[in-house]
Order: sequence, then C-alpha cells, then structure tokens
Amino acid sequence: MAPDAPDWDALLDAARALRAALAAGRMVACAESCTGGLAAAAITALPGSSAWFERGVVTYSDRAKHELLGVDTDLLRRCGAVSEEVARAMASGLLRVAPVDAALSITGIAGPDGGSADKPVGLVWFGWAWRDSGGMQVHAQSRVWSGDRSAVRMASAQHALLGLALRLAPPAR
Repeated sequence: MAPDAPDWDALLDAARALRAALAAGRMVACAESCTGGLAAAAITALPGSSAWFERGVVTYSDRAKHELLGVDTDLLRRCGAVSEEVARAMASGLLRVAPVDAALSITGIAGPDGGSADKPVGLVWFGWAWRDSGGMQVHAQSRVWSGDRSAVRMASAQHALLGLALRLAPPAR
C-alpha cells in the first residue's frame, strides 16, 4: 500500500462521516465495481448500520451493471465501464431500484494492469445520487490514484463515502 493510502481506520472514519451526515430515517446503498464491496464493508462494520444502510451490490462486470442497475449496454459499449456516464448511471440506477434516499457508485481501474493511455491504472469514477425536494440529483467525479491495487481500492472507497457525506450534509448556517 502507498504511504499516503488510507488505512482501515480512515475508511471507518469516512463511514462514520456519512452516518453523521444522514438525516434521521434516511437510507443509503452502494454500487461498487473495482472496490469489490469495501465501502459497504466499512459501513456495515459500524454498529447500528442497519438503521441507515439498505444494501450494497458489487457489479464487477458490465453484465452485472446492466442486469442489476439498469446501465444501458450501448452506454457501456460506447463509453466503457470506467467513465463519468457509467458512474452516473450506476448511482442513479441503484437509486431507482433500491428503497433508499441516496446511493454511491464506484467504477475504475485498480491495476496493476488494465489501463490505457486515456484510462490509466488508478483512474476511478464516482457517482452520487440522492433524492431531495427538487427530485433526483446526480453528481460524478473522477480521481487518478497512485499506489498499488490495495491503495487505489482503499482510497476510492474512502473518497466515495466522504463524497456522499459531503453532498448529504445539511448546509452550514
């Protein structure tokens, strides 16, 4: 693991930040690819997580992204699984099929191989979708992490959890 990669305690802190950002009674879900369930594992490591975590799905293959989240196969073919469009579709798809108020998605290239010039190893796309008074909101963002496979996966899970916490936190007064 890279020296600057988060450890399990940092990942748990990110899950705690998400829990703190949630209004009472709100539920979240995770759609993960390259992290293989790390974000969901961090959430469920916290006592009482069943009060705010509804489900996690690992959609490692394109087929799983399509079958479980409704990601369009043409979109997957045109943009590739590691793209802004697919991260958005994963998060919004999970929000549509799960009885939750917010969802996160993670899709990327953890390495050590599988990268290309335009999609290098360490590239990860994140999607966050949530319901508010204006309907469904969806945001996406990418990061390129350095380090080995474990470092990329840990940093990605932490970033996804903190990203959703940031978007769900009540505005500062």
